[in-house]
Amino acid sequence: MELISEPHPVDFWRSLRYFNLYRLALSGLFVTISGVFGSSLSLGTRNWSVFFTASCLYAVVVLLSFIALHWRWPRFTWQLAAYVSCDIVGLSMLSYASGGIQSNIGLLLMVSLASAGLISRGKITLFFASLASIAALLEHSYDVLYDDAPVALYIQVGLLCVAYFAVAWMAHTLAKYAIDSQQLAQRRGQDLASLSEANRLVMRDMQDGVLVVDEGGGIMQMNPAAARMLRCSALPGSLLAENFPLLFGQYALWKRTGTVNHNTLQLDVGMQARLRFVAFERGAAYGVVVFLEDMQRVRAEAQQIKLAAMGRLTASIAHEVRNPLSAISYATELMLEDQVDTQQQRLLQIVLENTQRINRIVIDVMQLNRRDRVVPEVFDLYSMLRTFIEEFNLTERLATEVVALYGTEGSMVSFDRGHLRQVLWNVCGNALRYGNKMPGSLILSLQSEKNRVMLAVQDDGPGVSSEHQGRLFEPFFTTATEGTGLGLYIAKELCEANGALLEYCVRQAGACFRITFGEIDHNGKNYA
Repeated sequence: MELISEPHPVDFWRSLRYFNLYRLALSGLFVTISGVFGSSLSLGTRNWSVFFTASCLYAVVVLLSFIALHWRWPRFTWQLAAYVSCDIVGLSMLSYASGGIQSNIGLLLMVSLASAGLISRGKITLFFASLASIAALLEHSYDVLYDDAPVALYIQVGLLCVAYFAVAWMAHTLAKYAIDSQQLAQRRGQDLASLSEANRLVMRDMQDGVLVVDEGGGIMQMNPAAARMLRCSALPGSLLAENFPLLFGQYALWKRTGTVNHNTLQLDVGMQARLRFVAFERGAAYGVVVFLEDMQRVRAEAQQIKLAAMGRLTASIAHEVRNPLSAISYATELMLEDQVDTQQQRLLQIVLENTQRINRIVIDVMQLNRRDRVVPEVFDLYSMLRTFIEEFNLTERLATEVVALYGTEGSMVSFDRGHLRQVLWNVCGNALRYGNKMPGSLILSLQSEKNRVMLAVQDDGPGVSSEHQGRLFEPFFTTATEGTGLGLYIAKELCEANGALLEYCVRQAGACFRITFGEIDHNGKNYA
């Protein structure tokens, strides 16, 4: 036998099963009462044998209905109609055997009608009420014709029929209201699920860090950007004080005073975050959303704007300055080839030297455009430094003992090779200019700390005075008459473009510049 497919969901069949269990309990009660107490409880007073037989048949039909319910055949509507019809016939027979309308067994049909209305969720309950009313009228009419029942009881029968329709209509209305409520709840659930998914995607893709903290200082939610900036991912429910004590200190201060000591919090080497706390209430619950704004990203966006302006400026300089400068330089060289006196030759030489200096400034300024063209690659820094030192010694005509390298192989970094070579040329060139050019005058040392590689460039020169240390990386600042003042500025810009940090370290003797490289993720790129 091929089963008929049903459009009704599972909860319809579950409700029908509960209704069938009620019918089984009711039929079992009638069988027990008729079998144990007989007619002593005013049930089956008119005809006890008919009452007992009807009770047993009613119970058997209910038991057989569980088989149809298990196989879900016939379809849902037909099964419900059969159940209610069976109740109408069975309870009408039991009511007749117990004395008719005065036995009040007919009131039990209200339960069946109400159940049918709630289960079917349709107007078919009015049809069931009509069947129940017809059955009540036929039963009492039979009593009046053959058992001399009082005609006046038709009023009670009529009131019972009115009650059937009232219960059926009320069940239909409640069912309609339940359907509307269920659909509204489903729509609200879908909206809530959509908002939750949107919130998850926003939290995941936000470039700023976000932490949601409850009133007890427990972490409720944390996005990947916050885990990246704080170098740690905390599980929901863990305490902020245990995972991020530095951040918890600012959080506690904000709760107490409403302000923070430092708007910008130093999280790690080269990593800063601007803090912002926003309180929220959800019912009786209280919490705080902590925003960590990545200052490096903010500086990078500002740098992009600056680079765009610098690009236009350098293009203008290349067009407006270099071409006339080349003509002046060429004309000066031609004049130097002529027979001129000593004073004129000295003046022409000054012109030539200054044109060359201006040309170097233009070249340095134009190199700033290379900052936004980063092509990072992962390589062994120690091996790269060995090659660089050989080229540096050859170019500067230095003895091999002047530059010393300390470190071991395996110091992997992610950096643009061209950028790193330019940074090293600028830093080492400055160190060589102010050093003594003796064996060991320039030292390059590698070390690792907290999964970061650091390169220190130390010379044996006079060092940098305290009043000049704060201006080292300013553009066009220099203490050398022949310098452009852009070398260290360009070196710092290129380091930041590659996720590294260039800083000056105070030493007792000489000058020391340190490059702190960023950590390398699984894609071969630097973290912040």
